[in-house]
Amino acid sequence: MARPLPIPRRLASAACALAAGAAGGCLERRVYITSDPPGALVTVNNQQVGRTPTDFDFEWYGTYDVVLELEGHEPLITTGKTEVPAHEIPPLDLGATLLPIKFTSETRWHYTLTPVKPDTDGLLERARQLRQRLPEPAPEPAPEPEPEPEPGGSR
Repeated sequence: MARPLPIPRRLASAACALAAGAAGGCLERRVYITSDPPGALVTVNNQQVGRTPTDFDFEWYGTYDVVLELEGHEPLITTGKTEVPAHEIPPLDLGATLLPIKFTSETRWHYTLTPVKPDTDGLLERARQLRQRLPEPAPEPAPEPEPEPEPGGSR
C-alpha cells in the first residue's frame, strides 16, 4: 500500500505543477484589416471592429463574414479567412502552449472599395418624370399701368 506524501512534499509538487502551467507559452491570434481608401467601417460576423486600418483578436480559425462601408463607395460584402499555423495543429499545439514562448498568428486582409458611379441617365429620367407631375404654372398677371400725371399738377 502506497503511503501518502507528506504535506511539504505535496505542496512542493503542487507548486511545481502551478509554476509549469504559469510558465507555459502564450498564443496570440490577430487579424489586421486595411482598405483602399482607408477609413471604411468594418463589421466582422455582425460585430463592428473599427475603421480601417484596424485589427482585432480572434479565437477560432476559419472563414469570417466581412462588411466594409465608406461614404461615396459601394458597400463591400465579402469574407476573410484565417489559416491554422503549424504550431497549432494537434499534437504540436500542446507543446506550443507548454513552451515558455509567445506564438503569434497574424492574418492580413486588404480590400479595395469601388467608388459609387452616379447614374446620370437614371437621374435625368427621374427629373423628366417629376417635371411631368408638376401642375402647369399659372399665367403671370399683367403689370399694372403706370398712373398718368394729373394735368396742371406740380410746379
